[in-house]
Amino acid sequence: MNDRRGKLHALLSQLPPCAVLLLVTACAAPPLSRPTPPATPVAVPAVKTVPSSTDPAPPAAPVSTSGATFRAVSFSELPGWTLDNVQESWAALLASCVSLGTREPWSATCASARRLGIPGTDVARLFFEQHFTPYQIASSEGGSQGLITGYYEPMLQGSRKPSAKYRHAVYGVPEDLIVVELADVHPELRNVRVRGRIEGRKLMPYPDRAQIESGQAPRGREIVWVDDAIDLFFLQIQGSGRIVLDSGETIRVGYADQNGRPYRSIGRVLVDRGDLPLEQASMQGIKAWARRNPEQLNDLLNSNPSYVFFRELPARLNGPLGALGVPLTAGRSIAIDPRHVPLGAPVFVATTWPNSPKPLNRLMLAQDTGGAIRGAVRADFFWGYGDAAGREAGRMKQALRMWVLLPHGYPVPGGVAHQ
Repeated sequence: MNDRRGKLHALLSQLPPCAVLLLVTACAAPPLSRPTPPATPVAVPAVKTVPSSTDPAPPAAPVSTSGATFRAVSFSELPGWTLDNVQESWAALLASCVSLGTREPWSATCASARRLGIPGTDVARLFFEQHFTPYQIASSEGGSQGLITGYYEPMLQGSRKPSAKYRHAVYGVPEDLIVVELADVHPELRNVRVRGRIEGRKLMPYPDRAQIESGQAPRGREIVWVDDAIDLFFLQIQGSGRIVLDSGETIRVGYADQNGRPYRSIGRVLVDRGDLPLEQASMQGIKAWARRNPEQLNDLLNSNPSYVFFRELPARLNGPLGALGVPLTAGRSIAIDPRHVPLGAPVFVATTWPNSPKPLNRLMLAQDTGGAIRGAVRADFFWGYGDAAGREAGRMKQALRMWVLLPHGYPVPGGVAHQ
């Protein structure tokens, strides 16, 4: 298999980047496959704040990057900065430092954070003001308002053995799935991957959802079986979850890979068909439709060709693992588009509570990514575990403004901000 990958890399390295992109557009996919709900953002109310005495002076002009604009501001411009209990973000910051702590310029900042132990709110706020510069992020066209949605860690019922009740497999990564990082042969194609499988001398698209469910994927990679197809589908959307087994054991599974097929929103399919009004095309609305129409469920699910494979995770983890490789913190972790926001960075979000005009302004950590999280001002809010978290996540479709906090000396010149 490694020899096949090597030959494939050699072939791709002989092609110009534009040709490679044309060749693999249908196969490239980002890490997760959460949907972008069709929603109209609402206005974000402004909140007055008290200026901080440690605010750095912003530069005269914003810095443009590929697809985004970063404008350094003072902390007093962050709505509700002095009202947020930023100490609640401290554990998430230390988790980011597990991944970033040996990199420059994060190392000195993370070392200082560790020396503080568990500070109070005022000390934590002063730490962020002394060690970071806030940048308001906007699209390259100048738009500072985007969209925030929500996700959570669901709970499913399952078994280690298939049966009439437990008949929907949660698959691990198939042995024949090939993943090619195009940056290895064309650095300018960073974050673009090709997925498929070798048939003869060709790399062919990996089977889509309908083909996998009909048995075309290799068997023997089942982790567990669960009792509900729509719950399994939304487990793939969320990217991680817990499964209570019929033996009484609870296991945790997390995203491992994807079949490379493009994601298609089944909520959008239902709306376009006239089966659901737009305002009901939430996770809860889709599940309710599925319970009413079990005979149509397979066709609906198969309209999304994307398929996610999992791995079993240690049960002792404090939360599901995000793309940064550290456990997520409920209410303080978000998923972002890593093409614009560095993974691991603190991000201050200004939005509202789901279905409410009440401001929700808080410091969070960019510790995850998502297939539907695309764009400079775009985030997915991690609500935590269980039904209550699921209700909030399913209703969250609000307008968003966001500021990324970068350590002093972090390079934000002409190119995309990298980790």
